[in-house]
Amino acid sequence: MGYMPDYRRGVLFGIAAYSMWGLFPLYWPLLKPSGAVEILAHRMVWSLAAVAVVLLVRRHWSWMRELLRQPAKLGLLALAAVVITVNWGTYIYAVNTGHVVESALGYFINPLVSVVFGVVLLRERLRPLQWIAVGFGALAVLLLTLDYGRLPWIALTLAVSFGVYGLLKKQANVGAAESLTVETLVLLLPALGYLGYLQVAGQSTFGDQGAGHALLLVGAGVITAIPLLCFTASAIRVPLSTIGLLQYIAPILQFLVGVLIAKEVMPSSRWIGFSIVWLALAIFTYDSIRAVRETARIRKSARALDHVVT
Repeated sequence: MGYMPDYRRGVLFGIAAYSMWGLFPLYWPLLKPSGAVEILAHRMVWSLAAVAVVLLVRRHWSWMRELLRQPAKLGLLALAAVVITVNWGTYIYAVNTGHVVESALGYFINPLVSVVFGVVLLRERLRPLQWIAVGFGALAVLLLTLDYGRLPWIALTLAVSFGVYGLLKKQANVGAAESLTVETLVLLLPALGYLGYLQVAGQSTFGDQGAGHALLLVGAGVITAIPLLCFTASAIRVPLSTIGLLQYIAPILQFLVGVLIAKEVMPSSRWIGFSIVWLALAIFTYDSIRAVRETARIRKSARALDHVVT
């Protein structure tokens, strides 16, 4: 009886996290005239401040001493910090230059990129339907390259960087708040240095555009920390297969923001490319659900057999 309410809470936390991530394209344009790099620097600084408040409330600092004894994990998190900087910077640039739909494409194809990483880096073997999904994903990227008249580099940068980030975080195996603390600490000095440079050069928008603008820049850190904490609360309550389904909420919302609110142009060729991506994801999702059910069935049979034997 206690499982379902906890599961429902987990699903609600997951929906909240991915919905907030999906609505990010509505926030970044509010920060103009700040440039993408200035916004990124503020996001790093204020994310650290927000997560420090969370850790202070939880009185959870003992992990630092333990992590300092593990230089390999620190190295992975430092590398993750660099990779997520590329991801955040590209995403902010994409949204503020009218490429919301292409950024959504990046997060649509991210699961397929993660599968390719599994094959290339972790020597995982793909099931036939996974190969078909990856093949459709590659075809979609090819068609969209012809449509854009260039490689969809924003989408590919977002997909690859987030895939690498996930791989590094998986290897490090550190909690979300703790990990974000280390990552933002790594990024703190470069971020403060850049903000200091802008201030000295008279190019900073922080304080020069009014209190409201300054609060919005501070808010960039808050809106980074809150969905991450919701995601963590979800991940410890629901199976990975459920998280895999919930993750499509974010790019769907991003896509809708790009088409319906930002009014980005969607020629028929681009609709065809996206439709192929969605077909690939439908095949991938179906195969994932089927694999989870098959694994559960095998485990149930094994437990029943053990019970009979004993």
